Parts: sequence; C-alpha cells; structure tokens
Amino acid sequence: MIRAKMLVSGLLGAVLLVASSAKAQEGFMRHEVGIQGTGFFTKDSQQNGTLQHSTGTGGFLVNYRFHINGWLAAEAGYGYDRNTQQNFTPGGNFGIQTNVHQATGALVVNIPVYVARMRPYVLAGAGALVFDPTGNPGGFVSGAQQQARAAFVYGGGVDYRLVRHVAVRLEYRGFVYNSPTYDIPQLANLDRITHRAEPSVGFGYRF
Repeated sequence: MIRAKMLVSGLLGAVLLVASSAKAQEGFMRHEVGIQGTGFFTKDSQQNGTLQHSTGTGGFLVNYRFHINGWLAAEAGYGYDRNTQQNFTPGGNFGIQTNVHQATGALVVNIPVYVARMRPYVLAGAGALVFDPTGNPGGFVSGAQQQARAAFVYGGGVDYRLVRHVAVRLEYRGFVYNSPTYDIPQLANLDRITHRAEPSVGFGYRF
C-alpha cells in the first residue's frame, strides 16, 4: 500500500511538472527578427611597400534568431555596405569601389541579467564576406574580380525592451578575415589577416 501511494504520488508529481513546464512554454517566444543600421571601420593592411586602406562607411544588417531556450539562440544574418578599397603600391595608386555583402551564422548567448529593461548578450560564429567591384568609373581597375573571404565573427550587445515584443538593440560585431586582393597581381602580397569593426543600432521584434 505504501509503495502504491508513493508510485501514485510520483506520477502525480511528474504530471504536474510536465503541465507546469508546458504552461511556461506557452508564453515563450522563440522567433525574432532584427534590422540594424551599421557602421564599418576596417584596419589597414600593409606588406612590402603596399598599403590597403578601406574607407569608413555605413550599411545595414538584417537577421533572424531562433531561441532554443531562455539563454541560447541560433542566428542567421545578412548585411550590406559599399566602400572603396584604396590601394597604394610601388607601381601606382588606385581605388576599387566595392559592394560588400556579409552572410553569417552564429550562436547567441543571452546573459540572464535584467537591469532597467536591458538584457545583454554575446555571440560568435562564422560566415563569408563577398567583395564585389561595382565597375563604376573612377573606382574600378581592369581585371578586378569578385572575391569571397571566410570570416570569423564575434560580438555582443544589449536589448532594451520597449514593449513586450519590441526592443531597441545596441550591438558591436568584429570580423576577422583575409584582406581582399581581387585576384590582382599588384595586391597578391596583401593576402593577410585583417579586422573589421561593425557598431550598429536598430530594433528587434520577437514573436
């Protein structure tokens, strides 16, 4: 009899636990989309008398996050900007106006700390930066080819909740990758690691 009561109590406890967990999940919003205005600032690359300087510029970033649980999310993102790669070589100086596309995937860790509606997070992942010459007069060099570079991305930010579904987002991302050479012989010795800083501000909508 005692064992039967214990079994019944255990089963009831399990049912209540599952029921309470299911009820908690009902209000959990797993999906989130964001749009951010971005700035881009790239470290100069220099080797053997050749210098590559990328002009600072602005762009945008859109992303989607799937929240696995309360502290972990998976993110896919796309970003765009246009700048000019200014190249100073022993054989002459030239600039290449470039559309830069970014496609990344990352894991986002939401830090379980709320302060005045603010929740911080960190992220890390990988992806690609695609450098596509525009071909516009004054910003094009014959032979310059579209080039993709693998990139490591890291960063962090904070979401400030305005209402239940909407938050203002302040974020920083860093990209580590090899400088573009556009398959131009004059830039072959610039195939080396560089860094791009990407601060941004925007909005997130969770549902």
